[in-house]
Amino acid sequence: MVSTTLERTVLPPAESIEDLAERFSGFGQAPVTKVMGPNGEEIVLPAQVFEALRDIVQLMAQGRAVTIAPVHQRLTTQEAADLLGISRPTLVKLLESGEIAFEQPGRHRRVRLVDVLKYRDRRSTQRRDALDKMVEIADGSGMYDRTAKPKRTR
Repeated sequence: MVSTTLERTVLPPAESIEDLAERFSGFGQAPVTKVMGPNGEEIVLPAQVFEALRDIVQLMAQGRAVTIAPVHQRLTTQEAADLLGISRPTLVKLLESGEIAFEQPGRHRRVRLVDVLKYRDRRSTQRRDALDKMVEIADGSGMYDRTAKPKRTR
């Protein structure tokens, strides 16, 4: 099983890169990020794209692999399981129970990347809510007020 991926999905900007470049060309003081290719070609980047590239460079500097995939991409069950950090049989159970939508055009199931990301976000929110509730219960019952006395084992 592969470790979970960085929990961040960058959606494309509403405007095209060319529209943004044209809009920013008239502003001398506006903060603009440009990338220059080896042939001297310059491209103006929206802030979201710059942040994504910065994150990619940081991850690669740490020796971590980076995967870039279009949001509407269809994944195999193994790819979806790897993205979630779970086994393929566990993912299949989630698919069959209706937790994650899937398509089966032929013999093999396909899962949309956007559906996998929605499930991951939903589970993350549920996990956070459950932990918050546990802390609230522990605090309400005074568990944080008590200190345990160490038991002698010898």
